[in-house]
Amino acid sequence: MLDTAYRVEIPGGIHLEAQVVGPIPRIFAFTIDLVIRGIILAALSIASIPLGLDGVGGGFFLILLFVIEWLYPVLFELLARGQTPGKKLLGIAVVNDDLSPVTLGSSLVRNLLRTVDFLPFFYLAGVVTMLSNRHFQRLGDLAAGTLVISIAKSAQAASLEDVPPLAPVTQLSRSEQTAIVEFLQRSAHLSQPRQQELATILEGITHQAGEDGVERLRRHGAWYLGMR
Repeated sequence: MLDTAYRVEIPGGIHLEAQVVGPIPRIFAFTIDLVIRGIILAALSIASIPLGLDGVGGGFFLILLFVIEWLYPVLFELLARGQTPGKKLLGIAVVNDDLSPVTLGSSLVRNLLRTVDFLPFFYLAGVVTMLSNRHFQRLGDLAAGTLVISIAKSAQAASLEDVPPLAPVTQLSRSEQTAIVEFLQRSAHLSQPRQQELATILEGITHQAGEDGVERLRRHGAWYLGMR
């Protein structure tokens, strides 16, 4: 059977694991987003008719077309933890190849290179590239260092409970983010005193100690995994 498990090792000998997603779910997610963008553009084109499609209205529509086509996925990937509406419906998300949340730079690169993936027609190059590597990365993913994972399967594989997510009050480094996610994924296998010990070490991040610190770390981990 095809092994879709993706594993990375972070400092300290800790391993993170996720399930990468193949072309079919990604095509469905892209189609959903394409329909949503089409509806938005249709509404905007109707709204710009009074301005005249050959004048100010036409220029306004072209600007909106550019913004929606190129910034729609970037904004959602940054603000919705790697999930456009289509990806959210399919239970998948974009992450960096170290399983940390996608950044502005990596999101811009992977989406700008969609023009190359589109060649010679309708994302043929992107699909062929995805099928040619074990992690199903298209050209944009390879250049940006990103991949698409299954949120539902990754959470299930880690036996995570339904933890209410909570965003950290400050921006954390990648190593801090991965440490928090790893804490959430491994907490069920740790004794309560050990959990509190680790929470005390990370008190500078959560500003909480003891059981409150454990709960805060788990909620931060759920937020970084996009569990909301």
